[in-house]
Amino acid sequence: MSIRDIESVEEVVFMDEIFDCEQPRRKKKSYRARVSPFEMYSDAEFRRKYRFSKEGAIKLIDLFGAQLKSDGRGGKLSPDLQILTALRCWGRNEVQDDSADLHGISQQSITNVCRRVALSIVQKRQMYIRMPANLDEELQKMNMFSDICGFRSVVGCIDCTHIRIPHVPGNEGHYYINRKNFPSLNVQVVCDASLKIMDIVARWYGSAHDSRIFNESALKLKFEGGQFHGRLLGDSGYACTPYLFTPVLRPRSRKEVRYNAMHVRTRNSVERCFGVLKSRFRCLQTGFRNSLENIKLYIVALAILHNIAIIFNEEEFPVEEEVVEEQELQPIQAVGRGAAVRAAFIEENF
Repeated sequence: MSIRDIESVEEVVFMDEIFDCEQPRRKKKSYRARVSPFEMYSDAEFRRKYRFSKEGAIKLIDLFGAQLKSDGRGGKLSPDLQILTALRCWGRNEVQDDSADLHGISQQSITNVCRRVALSIVQKRQMYIRMPANLDEELQKMNMFSDICGFRSVVGCIDCTHIRIPHVPGNEGHYYINRKNFPSLNVQVVCDASLKIMDIVARWYGSAHDSRIFNESALKLKFEGGQFHGRLLGDSGYACTPYLFTPVLRPRSRKEVRYNAMHVRTRNSVERCFGVLKSRFRCLQTGFRNSLENIKLYIVALAILHNIAIIFNEEEFPVEEEVVEEQELQPIQAVGRGAAVRAAFIEENF
């Protein structure tokens, strides 16, 4: 090789070194190892952390996993880890970076994962949250309530519960402050005697009165339109109507006293529903730290998961005493046709 050839080679090597210094070669991406929680935890520990048994979690993956599949590029999460990540965040209300650390996921991805899973669940809302569609289904609900203590013609129990949210900025922020002086959403629920949620409204600010939420709901229009043969039971924060019975504020007869006692026992179903729901998904008790849009989405998704847990015969979590709340609303005096229909019902059945 001539001296000129050697100089040319040295020049090329020198230019390559300059190029490498100016534009370093792209590093190959590396992803954190992800261990399956099914293998990591015992059955009891898995249930405590993910709020479903292993068998129940596998069924959830079968139900919702198809909508969460990706092409596998970029280290994307498998459907099972997406669902388990969301369950752990919602169930134990762990901070996002803790859940991210346990599943090998970046903290920034957790919110996207939870929203994606919630959307896949809510897409099947009509399958799991619905009022009776025909007379046979209504009669089944009525019989279940009647089995509690003999209260007839009840198709559902209604109440509201407050879900804590972050402070809402701007001119509308004060509307979300409830009478206990913290920001919340006031969520209306109708449940059956098995504690399944049949109707949910999760869009009202914390200062909204329970009766207003019902008065402006699609469910009230259905009852007024004669779509249902049975009636609802609600507390004295609601107006008494022919299709929504409330307690007698000042009972004056043994029949009215007996009516109130059976009303309380039957309507306790919705209080128990709130307790079981919030005990399984602790974020509903301690509050969210997400955007308002995502919180509303998560509440509905968790109501669906609550119903699915009942269908799967999942074991309930112990209900802490503070989870069952009493709402101390200003009672509404029963007047007009609602009071007359209730009085006739009491005279005939008690």
